[in-house]
Amino acid sequence: MSHDRGHNHNRGNVRRIKVALFLTGTFMLVEVVGGILSGSLALLADAGHMLTDTMALALAVLAFRVSERPADAKRSFGYQRFQILAAFVNGLSLLAIVGWILFEAVSRLIDPPAVIGSTMLVVATAGLAVNIVAFAILHGGDQENLNIRGAALHVLGDLLGSLAAIVAALIIIYTGWMPIDPILSVLVAGLIFRSAWQLVRRSAHILLEGAPEWLDIDDMQDKIVTAVPAVSEIHHVHVWGLTPQHLMLTMHVVLAEATDDSTSIVREVKRSLNEHFAIAHSTIEVEFQDCADH
Repeated sequence: MSHDRGHNHNRGNVRRIKVALFLTGTFMLVEVVGGILSGSLALLADAGHMLTDTMALALAVLAFRVSERPADAKRSFGYQRFQILAAFVNGLSLLAIVGWILFEAVSRLIDPPAVIGSTMLVVATAGLAVNIVAFAILHGGDQENLNIRGAALHVLGDLLGSLAAIVAALIIIYTGWMPIDPILSVLVAGLIFRSAWQLVRRSAHILLEGAPEWLDIDDMQDKIVTAVPAVSEIHHVHVWGLTPQHLMLTMHVVLAEATDDSTSIVREVKRSLNEHFAIAHSTIEVEFQDCADH
């Protein structure tokens, strides 16, 4: 039943990403034309970002599809980790966009080109409306899913880019000060960098088999020993996740005294792991006195 709920939830996430993909891909073409006609770096930077977003959203859809494949002989844990790989690639693409915006901004600060503020304002306002709709759709999805989170961050970067372009267009229209275009582009690049770095850091942590950041392993061991009196000690604990929602664990439990019914003890430990720490998949080695690995 839980598998069916997860499957249906993923389908809802895919629908949200597909709508955002259509909106982003369509308006990207509008921003390219508007950026060329107006000469605005803010619009062209946002169009370049939206191009990356279009590819990132397409990758996110693919990641959900691939992650639903059942486990096989070559991928015994299944394909859920593909979502994390997609999130990592999306984060790296955001960092690349930041580098491009900064390079172009420096060039334009040195030699500011003329910008047609009215054209820039119309296109940027329309872009803001599209990005607000796309972000609202994605924000309504599962924010604990790094794939959805990465897609939403891409669209949020577009939304901030549109806001910056609107502000720059108004300043250009009323003051004629052209450097505001690349200056605000740098500000948006800084905001995108912060979100992108968090996404890369979190997805890389999972890809490196890191333990969940919220989990205190020493506290977990103490609680299990308290909850299961037959267990006197726990060691060799390894916790990681296929995704943030699908945690895995291996550990050794030392029994307080010899018993012929170690299976019931393991069941108690597994129940405690599932109820208190949401760890549904665990492999537990039972020991009495000596550890087989020593």
